[in-house]
Amino acid sequence: MIDWPIAELVPHAGDMILIEQILGFDAEQIQTRLTVRPDGLYSLPDGSLPAWVGIELMAQSVAAYAGCHARQRGNPVELGFLLGTRKFECNVECFPAGTELTIHGTRSLEDDNGMGIFECHITAPGIHASARLNVFRPPQPAHYLNQPKESSDD
Repeated sequence: MIDWPIAELVPHAGDMILIEQILGFDAEQIQTRLTVRPDGLYSLPDGSLPAWVGIELMAQSVAAYAGCHARQRGNPVELGFLLGTRKFECNVECFPAGTELTIHGTRSLEDDNGMGIFECHITAPGIHASARLNVFRPPQPAHYLNQPKESSDD
């Protein structure tokens, strides 16, 4: 188990941080955890979490992987981007309230330009979801966010 606060590893804030704990990580993989809360940001009226939110859980786990490695090296945690996903499959339509989900991500590829591919899985009793995430962590993410403002002639 890792004691670093999730908020220091994932560049999200407040309720946007969905994962609760990092169970472990190494050079190639990360394992995180979340208990589905009935009052969560994306909760359905019955308190469950739609299965499609699993993609965000996987993406936040990959972000935590990058954050853990940055922290380990003494570097700041930087912004990354989810470019897309392939083959998202889930055997349920929603994750019931109170269910403890374990998210596992394994790095398949990462190049020097910041492009990466992660194979991800979400498991709980009777639940399995999987996807391949394509991610991009640019060397200087601020350049991607600082776009010149367009002037308007209203």
